[in-house]
Amino acid sequence: MKWHQRLRGAVKAAAVGWKGVGFDFSSWAGRTFWGIDNSKLASNETIFSVITRQANIMSALPLKLYKEYDIVADHQAADLLIHSPNQNMGGSELINKLEVDRNEFGNGYAIIERDVRRQPIAITPVESSAVTPVINSDDSSLWYEVRGTKGTYYVHNMDMIHVKHITGTSRWSGISPLSVLKNTLKYDKAVQEFSLSEMEKKDSFILSYGTNVDNDKRTKIVEDFKRFYSENGGILFKEPGVDIKEIDKKYFSSDTLASERITRSRVANVFNVPVTFLNDNEGQSYASNEQMMIQYVQMKLTPDVRQYEQEFNRKLLRPDERKQGMYFKLNMGALLRGDTASRTAFYNVMLRSSGMKPDEVRRLEDLPPEGGMADKLWISGDLYPVDMDPTLRKSSSAGAATKGGENEQ
Repeated sequence: MKWHQRLRGAVKAAAVGWKGVGFDFSSWAGRTFWGIDNSKLASNETIFSVITRQANIMSALPLKLYKEYDIVADHQAADLLIHSPNQNMGGSELINKLEVDRNEFGNGYAIIERDVRRQPIAITPVESSAVTPVINSDDSSLWYEVRGTKGTYYVHNMDMIHVKHITGTSRWSGISPLSVLKNTLKYDKAVQEFSLSEMEKKDSFILSYGTNVDNDKRTKIVEDFKRFYSENGGILFKEPGVDIKEIDKKYFSSDTLASERITRSRVANVFNVPVTFLNDNEGQSYASNEQMMIQYVQMKLTPDVRQYEQEFNRKLLRPDERKQGMYFKLNMGALLRGDTASRTAFYNVMLRSSGMKPDEVRRLEDLPPEGGMADKLWISGDLYPVDMDPTLRKSSSAGAATKGGENEQ
């Protein structure tokens, strides 16, 4: 049997499983697959920190389905993705899992289970180490070979959410950032192990005595110092002609800190985040902190968010729904909001120049909309509805001025 014939046979078996006859993809959540190794993520603080921050930020972004700028609330795929992708997790947990796998292994996978009408009914994450992209030689279509504990299954690319880092020679699999950082992590681990071994050693001393100290007294001095050293402190009487000097450990005050800075810099470069993103904002002002977030959103988050949105739009929405103007969107606006004074100045300019409606401002500040006149665009004049006849604006102003003059008289 040829390779493509075996592939087609496996695909038919998987299709039967989708209908609930032989295999249920929802049972894969939390299952054990072949070759899974989380040792690098669990043993390096810098790697754990950057992946945790990125996964938490991505999964915390508000996700909505829109149709021409209006939120769509009654859509099966959107409700599934946002609220309950499968029986074991919520929407934010699914995105968090995909983002962790993407940053650790280079690829994050989730199988889309569909009913007989091809509507999504479950989205279940799959361990990256159990999935291999393959190309069908008959039609050059992309499939995913999934190795489970009870067999191997093939999934079409339209039924697999796949988010990844940049691809290498394979074109379809993302490159793992941890593979790029292999030498850096090895060096950092060696420095940490050496530092810990040095820290576990007891303090070293230089014990010197003059030539006038005889052998018996010298023996007593050495025994007394051994007792002091073994008890890790206490009282030590200094005899005449005896000098005790501690050997300083200068390594920990310079080389260790320099090694940590180098590691943070290389990790930041590979993950494409600002170095200050991993530096706990030491000595950072509000202005520099805001600039760091802008840089992070532009350099790192925007391309990643775009990849998630395109995967969701392409594989969870039908072509006719996309033509109607439907699209998923992860809102990054909250990350770019400044302090209270900056937001107030921005809203003031936008309101007076008819750039935003008062109700739109209220929604951004998590306040309920008022409706009515608050749902109109206004323009400085001061102030009129933007659709009001300019001649009426002048007459109203003139009338108000005339009335004011009559009252003064």
